[in-house]
Amino acid sequence: MIDIIVFSLVGLGILFAVIRLLKGPTPADRVVALDTFNIIVIGVIALLAYHFQNSLYLDIAIVYAILAFIETIVFARYLEGNHGDC
Repeated sequence: MIDIIVFSLVGLGILFAVIRLLKGPTPADRVVALDTFNIIVIGVIALLAYHFQNSLYLDIAIVYAILAFIETIVFARYLEGNHGDC
């Protein structure tokens, strides 16, 4: 029963993040919403690892977290206007 409540609340968080991602008034809001979405997805993967008692999901979550971090850095640098010019 508690699993249903937890996964429904996480789903609600994903819904709010996607709404902010689509409706964000500024590109910075959209980047923050995308980062929030990525963090929630990492949490979902960790919950699945706990639920299925499989540590492979934790490895997937770590790789996803590293890629999400790089994605956020790239988008932030793009919005900052620093396109690699020295």
